[in-house]
Amino acid sequence: MANEVIQPEGWAPAKGYANGVKAAGQQVYIGGQIGWTAEQKFESHDFIGQTEQALRNILAVLETAGGKPEDLVRLTWYITDKREYLARQREMGEAYRRVLGRNFPAMAMVVVAGLIEDEALVEIEATAVLP
Repeated sequence: MANEVIQPEGWAPAKGYANGVKAAGQQVYIGGQIGWTAEQKFESHDFIGQTEQALRNILAVLETAGGKPEDLVRLTWYITDKREYLARQREMGEAYRRVLGRNFPAMAMVVVAGLIEDEALVEIEATAVLP
């Protein structure tokens, strides 16, 4: 069974995410990923660069589990700068699609005062369901 996006009748379509996802299969929980490399080095100190790296990290864990972007059912984002996110939404969407394509799972975004790694500007955790 493929994951099914849930869209309540009469609701305006969600943009860039799903309101809900119905899935059946093996669950994979991916811990919070930040914008550093596999060697735990920040190659970017830019919000978009770190976001793209964090998404690539999620994809690497997901692929190691045997999954693909379409198997993601939920992402929770933690960002340190709401204004930068809002100002760079177009770039954010482009970075997202470069890594994960046009799969838009259920998502939440939370603005936080800081992350454990001082250089981190974004952290993203994920849940996937493999068929």
